[in-house]
Amino acid sequence: MNITLRPATTNDLEKILAIVNHSIVHTTANYNYDIQTLDVQTKWFEDKKSKNLPIVVADLEGEVVGFGSYGQFREKIGYQFTVEHSVYVVDHVIGKGIGSQLLTQLIRLAKEQGYHVMIGAIDADNAGSIAFHERFGFVSIGTIREVGYKFGHWLDLVFMQLILK
Repeated sequence: MNITLRPATTNDLEKILAIVNHSIVHTTANYNYDIQTLDVQTKWFEDKKSKNLPIVVADLEGEVVGFGSYGQFREKIGYQFTVEHSVYVVDHVIGKGIGSQLLTQLIRLAKEQGYHVMIGAIDADNAGSIAFHERFGFVSIGTIREVGYKFGHWLDLVFMQLILK
């Protein structure tokens, strides 16, 4: 499997949108209810680019099979050295190391940009994602109980952090 990681372009937005919408409809990795439009995804892309925040895609022989990004954790100036990341991989290649490549790249970029902490916010029932983050040195720093609601039940959110060195 020959995966190429590269910066996302506007040509990737439809595939990124399909990945995001799949996660909205089928998972609790994304707490949105309604699918997004290409306009919304384009605004997200333009906002990231204007703030010099990366969007990295995993390209498998010309097909985008995953992406990762990070953004500001909170708006107040005191949080300026902390980012929250997201990594999404299409179902048919989960477990093939693509998520690991994406997260490795995001960590590297965050260090290069001078960030100090990377946060992951993960649905508490997603044991696979929690274990995935632990392999990278993320530690659980707390759980917010019943903070989300989707698919007819309350969801707990686990916060994990990695101090970038």
